[in-house]
Amino acid sequence: MKILANDGISQSGIDQLAAAGHEVLTTNVAQEQLQDYINKNDIVVLLVRSATTARKELIDNCPGLKIIGRGGVGMDNIDVAYAREKGLQVINTPAASSASVAELVFAHLYGGVRFLYDANRSMPLEGETNFKGLKKAYAKGSELRGKTIGIIGIGRIGQEVAKIAAGVGMKVIAHDSFADKAPTVSWDLFDGQSISIEIPLVSKEELLKTADFVTIHVPAQTDYVIGTDELEMMKKGAAIVNAARGGVLDEVALVAALASEHISFAALDVFEKEPQPEVVLLMNSKLSLSPHIGAATNEAQDRIGTELAEQIISILG
Repeated sequence: MKILANDGISQSGIDQLAAAGHEVLTTNVAQEQLQDYINKNDIVVLLVRSATTARKELIDNCPGLKIIGRGGVGMDNIDVAYAREKGLQVINTPAASSASVAELVFAHLYGGVRFLYDANRSMPLEGETNFKGLKKAYAKGSELRGKTIGIIGIGRIGQEVAKIAAGVGMKVIAHDSFADKAPTVSWDLFDGQSISIEIPLVSKEELLKTADFVTIHVPAQTDYVIGTDELEMMKKGAAIVNAARGGVLDEVALVAALASEHISFAALDVFEKEPQPEVVLLMNSKLSLSPHIGAATNEAQDRIGTELAEQIISILG
């Protein structure tokens, strides 16, 4: 059967599907042409990531579709409930990219506490003429070790963040509206030893007032999880990271909190207006920015491809 991976799929996934007798097409079809392409080419499975959407109209007008797959965690670009009502299987890969997203969070945190996000802008411009001045400007960094990280959303990604934080020597606290008990996370060390820790759950207010660093790991929401009131609750000089979904953090309130220096720095991998983030964010010297690359590692894409392939083969036979 024909499978369209419209936003791409790893070669390992292609190979696995091909071995099972399926044809994988990786043509990137424009959204407005997708319906016609699916019908003309007898596509049975549509695979997307974050660029392509699968809404009600597409589902209604592509009767040959049997499966819609999302390479990643969130499925807010798919009308999931409607697709399932119409008899389609909707699949995703919730665990495949967790470690990659967590590592990106710490890439931003390490870059933030040592001002790398700004130094990387200034050094090409002033490094030759103002080296001593830049050295003085960036000389008041801090360590993550011994600080408190507050994780909002302690699902798969949040737990991966907790593992790294604990390994760094940070104190870890979490808030999750859907967790009824403190989760225990465990991981293996290189020498065969295993570590297991329990992550204490606290109220959202306590987390915001206590944490030196706040990181958000929740699905897409209708309302902000962090807005003006929440930012004001945070410790003066604290920092915040959003590598979850655009729209869970109020960007206007964030810019104001950065301007007042209540928040020392922030990191954004996702934006309310993707793929055209607000210029005020792009030009802000206190923001560490990346273009929605949380899951964009070779390892994560490999896992995503093989997980999707296994699910498709299981469904189609």
